[in-house]
Amino acid sequence: MLQNNLTPSPKDLGFTFPSEWHPHRATWLTFPHNDASWQGDRLQKMRPQYLSFIKAISKGEKVGIIANDFGLKSFIEEELERTGVDLSQIEFVVKPTNDAWCRDHGPAFLINETSKQKMVVDWGHNAWGGKYPPYDDDNRTPQAIARYLNLPVTTPGIIMEGGSVEFNGAGTILTSRSCLLNPNRNAHLNQSQIEQYLFDYYGTEQVLWVEDGIVGDDTDGHIDDTTRFVNQNTVVACVEQDANDENYQILQTNLTLLKGMRLLDGKQLNIIELPMPKAVIIDDFRTPGSYANFLICNAGVIVPVFNNPNDSVALDILAQAFPSKNIIPLEATEIIWGQGSFHCLSQQEPEI
Repeated sequence: MLQNNLTPSPKDLGFTFPSEWHPHRATWLTFPHNDASWQGDRLQKMRPQYLSFIKAISKGEKVGIIANDFGLKSFIEEELERTGVDLSQIEFVVKPTNDAWCRDHGPAFLINETSKQKMVVDWGHNAWGGKYPPYDDDNRTPQAIARYLNLPVTTPGIIMEGGSVEFNGAGTILTSRSCLLNPNRNAHLNQSQIEQYLFDYYGTEQVLWVEDGIVGDDTDGHIDDTTRFVNQNTVVACVEQDANDENYQILQTNLTLLKGMRLLDGKQLNIIELPMPKAVIIDDFRTPGSYANFLICNAGVIVPVFNNPNDSVALDILAQAFPSKNIIPLEATEIIWGQGSFHCLSQQEPEI
């Protein structure tokens, strides 16, 4: 096992966090089992949408499922079989869990393409600034998956969430100040110190900062709801078309910042504007519905849709942004009530 504050760093050893469109061996999910995010009958109501998500991923790669106990594992197997999922595509790690958002508490997988090695970064997890205790079981997830896969682990010793960082696979990270610089994460670190951790433990060279996230996002502004790389020099950036909407100015500010950014080669980002859905309000609650919370997997790009007037417009834009990928729209109207969607729920494991 590698040690904390590793010298040499993963970057020094030739490891990087690949882009999401790099081929996957698997995608990892933490199966929801309590009402931490979906209260009352909402957990049961969201489950068919969650199972459809698993089925869509499994058509192109393995799906690793973290199950709270063996009873839940048996239940999942029965539900997947009933849903028509090929169980040979499913792997299980059985361990206690708290919540479902594997993007943030799951392992970050690095690869070294020269030596054909893979390793896990075990960032700390504090449930988005301590908002939703307990979270200690989820915080142990990266180590458990690393043991299952027999992979080395490095532990930086700071809080980091997968949904807060977006990668182009060519040395650049996009992130937001409202989240990564929030004192409820790493109050002892300044911006340059946080950037150094990102360089050392993700194998990157550049961090580009937008300002804030969308209304209803309880993560303090994760980037995966607003701005996503679709190739090394192109992003889709969410925009709100209604100037009276709460998200309008937030997203205009981010768009202005994106237009001023330069990549490592000195070139500007190619920016594709992606509309927000009309406000997704459920039981008087403004959810963080966003078409940017898609998952790029081997089978295609799984896009959340909300039975919304802008669904078809967003799908057409994403089809043009990913000309070589299948666009797979999946209903997320129940999932989004938990304040996240398909990207938040998943963490990809790259092939090597």
